[in-house]
Amino acid sequence: MALRTRTAARTPIRRLALLGIALLTASASLSPTASAASGDREHHPSGGGLSAVIRYTEYGIPHILAEDYADLGFGTGYAQAADQVCTLADGFVTLRGERSKWFGPDAAPDGSLSAATKNLSSDLYFTSVRDSGTVEKLLATPAPAGPSRQSKELMRGWAAGYNAWLKQHRVTDPACQGAAWVRPVTVVDVAARAFAISVLGGQGRVTDGITAAQPPTTASTPTAPDPAGSAKAAERLFAADQADMGSNAVAFSGAATANGRGLLLGNPHYPWHGGRRFWQMQQTIPGELNVSGAALLGTPTMSIGFNDKVAWSHTVATGVTLNLHQLTLDPADPTAYLVDGTSERMTRRTVTVPVKNGAPVTRTQWWTRYGPVVTALGPSVPLPWSRTTAFALNDPNALNLRAADTSLGFSKARGTDDVLTSLRRTQGLPWVNTVAADSRGHSLFTQSQVLPRITDELAARCSTPLGKALYPASGVAVLDGSRGDCALGSDPDAVQAGVFGPARMPLLKDAAYAENSNDSAWLTNAEHPLTGYERIFGTLATPRSLRTRGAVEDVSAMAAKGRLTVADLQRQEFADRAPAGSLAAADTAKACAALPGGTATDSTGKAVDVSGACAVLAGWDRTVDARSRGALLFDRYWRKLTAAVPTAELWKVPFSAADPVRTPNTLNTASPGVARALADAVGELRAAGIPLDSALGDHQYVVRNGKRLPVSGGTEALGIWNKVEGIWDPVRGYSEISTGSSHIQAVGWDGGKCPVARTLLTYSQSENVLSPHYSDQTKLYSQQRWVTSRFCERDIRSSPALRVVKVREHR
Repeated sequence: MALRTRTAARTPIRRLALLGIALLTASASLSPTASAASGDREHHPSGGGLSAVIRYTEYGIPHILAEDYADLGFGTGYAQAADQVCTLADGFVTLRGERSKWFGPDAAPDGSLSAATKNLSSDLYFTSVRDSGTVEKLLATPAPAGPSRQSKELMRGWAAGYNAWLKQHRVTDPACQGAAWVRPVTVVDVAARAFAISVLGGQGRVTDGITAAQPPTTASTPTAPDPAGSAKAAERLFAADQADMGSNAVAFSGAATANGRGLLLGNPHYPWHGGRRFWQMQQTIPGELNVSGAALLGTPTMSIGFNDKVAWSHTVATGVTLNLHQLTLDPADPTAYLVDGTSERMTRRTVTVPVKNGAPVTRTQWWTRYGPVVTALGPSVPLPWSRTTAFALNDPNALNLRAADTSLGFSKARGTDDVLTSLRRTQGLPWVNTVAADSRGHSLFTQSQVLPRITDELAARCSTPLGKALYPASGVAVLDGSRGDCALGSDPDAVQAGVFGPARMPLLKDAAYAENSNDSAWLTNAEHPLTGYERIFGTLATPRSLRTRGAVEDVSAMAAKGRLTVADLQRQEFADRAPAGSLAAADTAKACAALPGGTATDSTGKAVDVSGACAVLAGWDRTVDARSRGALLFDRYWRKLTAAVPTAELWKVPFSAADPVRTPNTLNTASPGVARALADAVGELRAAGIPLDSALGDHQYVVRNGKRLPVSGGTEALGIWNKVEGIWDPVRGYSEISTGSSHIQAVGWDGGKCPVARTLLTYSQSENVLSPHYSDQTKLYSQQRWVTSRFCERDIRSSPALRVVKVREHR
């Protein structure tokens, strides 16, 4: 489709401001200090078209200066390509449905843009999206239901910037050097990436179920799903601690701070590798926009960030972004279904995917008025298509291409009220909560996300027997698709039909603290629990994760202490307290010491001498600092114990909604699982030659440029704020991180024009092993050090690493 070619008019003031800033920074970049630090001088490509000025400071952080939104997108796409061309190009292969063509149909896909288990499934889904023109239709939808002109200009500019970098440079990253699949992109490609991110919790979650759905044959007799078993499986599948992404964030109001201004600590837990990485930047259009933070790769707007007045972060929310409609099929045709007694034929989508070294594969997908037919929510929740019944998926985020506009609203906000206004106006966030603080001392939490309009009343009235089991357990509604009166309806303040409007969203304003660690909104502030929301948003008065419990303990104590500063946020990030250790280590050590002969039986029935573990656990400092001795032993023991013993059997004191932060508690050491898990952990470490009292960092580390970098932090089950999920190697320990703390920001204000901000991108800006910014911030993370943000002009210009690059589109 054709987008507007350029912002029509550029004000002389903006152009003069841009020119003045560029000249000042160009002059600064030629100083002896900057020259020695940066090596290169200014780069002046010739030609016409879009352009931007990119000013690099320490750790390769770009400060992108542009005259309008198209230019800003251009500079952002250009700079992202410079750091992450291979990761980005790999994602575009996914979005084009070409993974099978280049890498084979049975290989595992990149995993960042859907939950498909094989390339073929990924390709069948994304080719269907492309063939149907889904993204083009969304781009053509007028705002506010569709994207604004500004966000479309950003996407257009991003594509042009990415392409300009490819045209002007030779790819040297070994991950894709010389690869034919590294190709220019279009605006639709960029928008398709935004679409894929939007549907990650819906269609992207059940890609395999969509692409595998086929009508029954006369010989097939699929078994109907078991409601009770499916409910248990769905509860586990949709549990927050099973997600491959998470986060912590806390906002403090002026009531808790030293100067009466707000504070924000954002600590998202995202994959360390691949297309869901964050990438740091500052974006500036003089007089229009000035914001710092991090974007998800391939997107042109700030996902998490701050400006001179407000800071925000996100946490993955508990709202279930999909629902099912159980179809009553036409007895004469299993590809037709009944609605109020009238038969409707399904829509066939025939998709063909090219395959490496083989013939193209053609499959048919089946779509209904509710969405695609699916045969599973996941491997543990089958939804068989029989001759009488099928299931269709509703994902309202398949109509949502508005996240960029939400982010733009945040970027230009002058306070938390403006953040809330942006959420209400654009309604673009698919699967996250928002936590924010501002310079006037306000705090904000809201679970403003695009969710199917499943009220508890509708679920009670329209759920099928399967839905009556699934909805209370997991929040997944299964409605009777044969009844027109079971349609989702619409809220008057919603920008699209079938979703909740802003008035229904959980909201907490100006509390001393507002914190979320991926549990539901209920315990955002323990003194002021949030209630009154529908089940699809999350649970009420139910047990919290250990990470939530530990976080609420920490931040409530911080708020009670008061007089907080950014330095307190930095200390919280790396306190590395292990709530599970505080609850269970002492009792485990006592139980260990009481074992007859100091031996326990492991899960294979073998007797293991565990006597050496008793003193190690007793002496452990209850942290997961890299220097901590005993943390690794407890980690391996606790993982095995919680995997084998149900929560109800693990604790003597059960959960109480009246005391949700401190219950359940008191380890049930009489459970045979305690000694067995300890024996398994001791045997495992000894088999690997790892001493039981090893420092955690000796066996939890990453290797960058041939050097070991020890990593503090720990897994979800331990309740760690600074979460890292190590990849266990039975010989070396955790020698790589899959997921964990990513773009961390601690932000406040001191009354001046510049925010007081400390940031850290744990895995660094680039995955290119040849880049100087492949591991520089990872070294900082290993040392628990921070980057002082350079937000204001004087700070950018005074950077000893300043390098100014003027980029332009060649035509």
